[in-house]
Amino acid sequence: MNEQQFKDALSEKGIVLTDTQLEQFRIYHKELVEWNDKMNLTAITEQSAVYLKHFYDSITAAFYLDFTKPMKICDVGAGAGFPSIPLKICFPHIEVTIVDSLNKRIQFLQHLSGELRLTKVQFVHSRAEDFGQSTHRESYDVVTARAVARLSVLAELCVPLVKKGGVFAAMKAATASDELDDAEKALQKLGVKLEAVHSFLLPIEESERYIQVFKKFKETPKKYPRKAGVPNKSPIS
Repeated sequence: MNEQQFKDALSEKGIVLTDTQLEQFRIYHKELVEWNDKMNLTAITEQSAVYLKHFYDSITAAFYLDFTKPMKICDVGAGAGFPSIPLKICFPHIEVTIVDSLNKRIQFLQHLSGELRLTKVQFVHSRAEDFGQSTHRESYDVVTARAVARLSVLAELCVPLVKKGGVFAAMKAATASDELDDAEKALQKLGVKLEAVHSFLLPIEESERYIQVFKKFKETPKKYPRKAGVPNKSPIS
């Protein structure tokens, strides 16, 4: 996907990028490639692949969720900034908090944020389990994650951060429906219910994508998330 195809594909979905925003995506790609030489941020660095599999794929969340209103978003385990930084570029008014357990990635994101001149962004070096028990608990309108862990584990890391009435959005590939079945009990215990599953094909390569949207209907029990490493070893059942 070249830049023009990227711009056109988003325009078809009602997201019209300005010249400034297009330049921000160019800078993002350049910084990603340069920093990737120093640390392992992504296996995907070729421009056309980055625009499709990272930038466009991240923004697909906005095809199904309304990012036009003021909101606070938390991105758990964002790695090189996906999906929250592409969403922030498209919707500059949203407040974004990114949590990642690796300090090197946080350093990259802080540098990137400066280069892109982003405001209302916060980067936190923390394990998601610890962050979910901090003052940030139950304070976000939308909590999202992309390719971090199986849904049964991911829900325990993300749902405690969602405020009542807010949304947890899991961005998934082909295993999405199996993961949903496995996570049913965990989702119920954590206080969310499935609101919608949006399925689509990524353009050009036509790979399967799913965005699973869960609405929070009650406060998450205080014991979740459990201590670091426990959710992964022993998912809620």
